[in-house]
Amino acid sequence: MKLNKVLFGMMFTASALSALAVAKAPVIDVNTNSIDSSVLTEQLITLSRKLDSRNKAQVNIQRQLDLLQNDLNELRGVTELHTHQLGQVLQRQRELYQEIDRRVNEVLETTQKVALAPSTSSPSVNAPVNGTSYSDNLTENEAYDRALNLVLKDKRYKQAIVEFQAFNRSFPNSSYAPNAHYWLGQLLFNQGELDQADKEFQIVVDKHKDSTKRPDALLKLGMVAQKKNNTKKAIASYQLLLKEYPKSTAAKLAQPRLASLTK
Repeated sequence: MKLNKVLFGMMFTASALSALAVAKAPVIDVNTNSIDSSVLTEQLITLSRKLDSRNKAQVNIQRQLDLLQNDLNELRGVTELHTHQLGQVLQRQRELYQEIDRRVNEVLETTQKVALAPSTSSPSVNAPVNGTSYSDNLTENEAYDRALNLVLKDKRYKQAIVEFQAFNRSFPNSSYAPNAHYWLGQLLFNQGELDQADKEFQIVVDKHKDSTKRPDALLKLGMVAQKKNNTKKAIASYQLLLKEYPKSTAAKLAQPRLASLTK
């Protein structure tokens, strides 16, 4: 209807202009005007269709963008959830190790007299003590936990030796390294592998001077030397222990041993 009105207005204007034209002006062909109007109508219809098509395309694009945005938001949510869950797992493992450290430290303090014996049929319970730093590497934690459980829970000492050796090869710079070498030395000591045990304890003493396991390793170096009848080295190890860690539990255990060697 609006289009017809527009065409009618255009035709009315054209008629008025024709009436004011000079006598020699050409006469407007009604048929020609009719053809022009038809062409104009088709062009307008085509333009309208193109506009509709473009609008639909824009709507589809916007819908796809909204879907992609929703997917992105969901992925972000899942990532945040997994990050939170991983953090909880690592925290639980840290708490587990801290609890193991606390309990083992209590056992060590209550079994000082028993530990004075040169050797026992099972490993002396000297786990990592308070002050150990805990790794954020889940695989590293799992490997250390597996080796430790073979000692504390399963009592499978030979298999624990294999696990600790593998751990030391795979994670030479681990925060658990001094504890792992100490445990390995203790297990080898109780298996009678004195040379290898000496090597592991020496690694703790030489390469991990800030470790809380260093005084225990010095004590065990002296005990290994005693087993090998190397009195000079045993005395030197005990004296160094008493000098550097005079208030440690290991020093208290070393005092009667040193006294027996220096009578």
